[in-house]
Amino acid sequence: MERKMERVRIGIIGAGIIGKSHMEQYAAIDGAELVAVCDINEAAAAQAAGQYGIPHLYADIRAMLARDDLDAVDVCLHNNFHAPVAIAAMRAGKHVYCEKPIAGTYADGRAMSEAAEETGKKLHVQLSTLYKKETKAAKSLIDAGSLGKLYHARSNGFRRRGRPFVDGFGAAPFTRKETAGGGALLDMGVYHIAQLLYLLGTPDISRITGKLYQEMEMDAARRESSGFDVEELALGFVTFRDGLTMDINEAWSVHLGGYEGSSIVGSKGGIRLPAYDSAKPTAPFSFHTTIADLDLDSTLDMDRMDIRRHRMNPNEDAYDSSQQHWIAALQGRVELLPTARIALDTMLISEGIYAADARGGEVNAEEVRALSRSAAVPMG
Repeated sequence: MERKMERVRIGIIGAGIIGKSHMEQYAAIDGAELVAVCDINEAAAAQAAGQYGIPHLYADIRAMLARDDLDAVDVCLHNNFHAPVAIAAMRAGKHVYCEKPIAGTYADGRAMSEAAEETGKKLHVQLSTLYKKETKAAKSLIDAGSLGKLYHARSNGFRRRGRPFVDGFGAAPFTRKETAGGGALLDMGVYHIAQLLYLLGTPDISRITGKLYQEMEMDAARRESSGFDVEELALGFVTFRDGLTMDINEAWSVHLGGYEGSSIVGSKGGIRLPAYDSAKPTAPFSFHTTIADLDLDSTLDMDRMDIRRHRMNPNEDAYDSSQQHWIAALQGRVELLPTARIALDTMLISEGIYAADARGGEVNAEEVRALSRSAAVPMG
């Protein structure tokens, strides 16, 4: 039987932008103790260790995993590095928190999930949209039956010109299949698709079709130096086994002024999640129904909802962020949300869109599972 943890001792793997973001969040969580940081760039590891008061630093992942005082590791690497590191960590007796997406391919994500089952270790994937106030409000309405029978969802993500590196921010590895596995779908789409899968109750996937685009102009020098070979716009359509459907429109870059937010409709009502321009909200959450033969379009006071829940529910803080949820789950305060399952299904949909685009037609889930191959970069 595993010991009950009051303090969770964590090792961070990757000291780049994402790694530092995770360190920042852990630093504000009671019960989280950053013990070690590892990065092939020793200067980056040293800088992070100094900034966040981390006592041990490494350039070799295996050396860090050999420590017997780590409860968990947090993998903050590019997508195709996730599986080998996460699997090695679980086999070394550590629970694993992994940055999204779960991996660069469905096959690699499945290998990670199988390793979690094999070792009995917890595998958690960073899906920040699950902890947003609008997700909590939507789930409350769905669970209360206010939408009735759910039958269609729309997953939208928008940036006007927000391609990593070529549009002036982020690193070139985000734009290459060899390191990232894909583009807009795996960078942004994972958040929106996963959010809807969670709200729909993780239905079984049946069929997928889709189309990918990379059409907008970009700086020629940055195109050349980045090796940009992934999609900037992804469109898809998913049919689930219970008859539910979902369409997908995910844009890193598109000549439009914005998209409406993602939505779910049912026999009694519908919800529209906030629209975002990158990370900035541009429209509120709304609930739509008919009462006394009158069509009702309403907005909610989600701040009041959040205050009341924190006053009433002793473990509400465990759902304030992905990191807080992870620490609370390891402490045994709450059950871990099925983020690995949701992230794996999200990858199945994304890889299905890639396969459908290559084929020029629909694919079924079994075909995607069978066709998926590892793109993992072995640990050095």
